[in-house]
Amino acid sequence: MASTINFALNHMAAPRLNSRELIDVASQLGCVGVELRNDLAEKGLTTRVFFDGDKPGAIGEYARGKGVRLLGLSEAYGFNRWSDEMKDKIKLLIDQAKEAGAESISLIPSNAGTKETDEERLSDLRGALALILPLLDEADLIALVEPLGFTTSSLRRKREAIEAIEAIGGRDRFRLVHDTFHHHIAGETEFFPEWTGIVHISGVVDPTLALDEMEDRHRVLIDEADQLRNVEQLKTLAGMGYEGAYSYEPFAPVVQADANIQTSLGTSMRFIKEAIGKVGA
Repeated sequence: MASTINFALNHMAAPRLNSRELIDVASQLGCVGVELRNDLAEKGLTTRVFFDGDKPGAIGEYARGKGVRLLGLSEAYGFNRWSDEMKDKIKLLIDQAKEAGAESISLIPSNAGTKETDEERLSDLRGALALILPLLDEADLIALVEPLGFTTSSLRRKREAIEAIEAIGGRDRFRLVHDTFHHHIAGETEFFPEWTGIVHISGVVDPTLALDEMEDRHRVLIDEADQLRNVEQLKTLAGMGYEGAYSYEPFAPVVQADANIQTSLGTSMRFIKEAIGKVGA
């Protein structure tokens, strides 16, 4: 794995860069692809609109010219709280993905801390997935469901997502995001490489934080101080047969403001490759 690990970049890793600049950095670092996001302006990380105001097809063509895959478009947040507005948002994201030549879209569960029974929560999940499935079938597209490990999340565990997908007959259209941060803070021990469409990676380096204290703002690039056991998680996934991309998704402001992000990413990638080579040796 040390010589073949497929790195990728989520736009959250470098929101100061426009889409073409992100693709350029990914190409120069030898990454297999990028994930573009529609929520950077909403989060106050840029003033640019999605695709920098360009046509999705033009950005997709630029990526392919650089040998970089558009692994996915993010995101439809709160997809399991179904409404006409959510349907329109997902249809737009699907249309943009098709035009750009992206391989998937991302579906993010509500993280509002709503008080509800498991029966209500899982019924809403299955209902939303069932309504999204024909949209994916029509577009011949994959959707990635990303459980969030926060205690306020309406979908914390990957097994629940899989059971819901299987219940609505969606095995051919849905895959999971294995996020090393969320896997760790949810206390998950199960790995599902056959269901994993992409792996999101980031590190937490503060050793004083308890699991329920870890937040997005703590997510930095992975180095020797990592508390999330990223190297062990990646080694486990690879050993179980996962061969897809490992996409950097740090949320910490210190990373997003890094003027030398390409160098910093390269340093982290080298650390991971070397550390994985040592695990189990």
